[in-house]
Amino acid sequence: MAKKLSISELHEALKKLPGWEEGAKGKVITKTYTFPTFVEAFAFMTRVAFYIEKTNHHPEWTNAHNKVHVNLLTHSCDGVSAKDIALALAMDEAAFAFLNPCMTDQSDLVF
Repeated sequence: MAKKLSISELHEALKKLPGWEEGAKGKVITKTYTFPTFVEAFAFMTRVAFYIEKTNHHPEWTNAHNKVHVNLLTHSCDGVSAKDIALALAMDEAAFAFLNPCMTDQSDLVF
């Protein structure tokens, strides 16, 4: 079973995750990604899905037009764990590549 991060551990991790916010008194972290188009938002979700399947840690997320809203939590510990932080970092890396294609080497983004 994954270990729930303490509030201080969570706050320290969030310092390295721009745009991510604590919700439900430390039980979830959330972020909304905005892409230029629906197709890019959906492509982002598809790319991240490979990482999600590989790690078997699935987010609660929704897509509406060009936005992807994400809630991350680990149900087995009823809060945020290191698994959620790792997934948030992977999502941010993939989003950066989509939003800044000329600034990144995308060859290693196949999860």
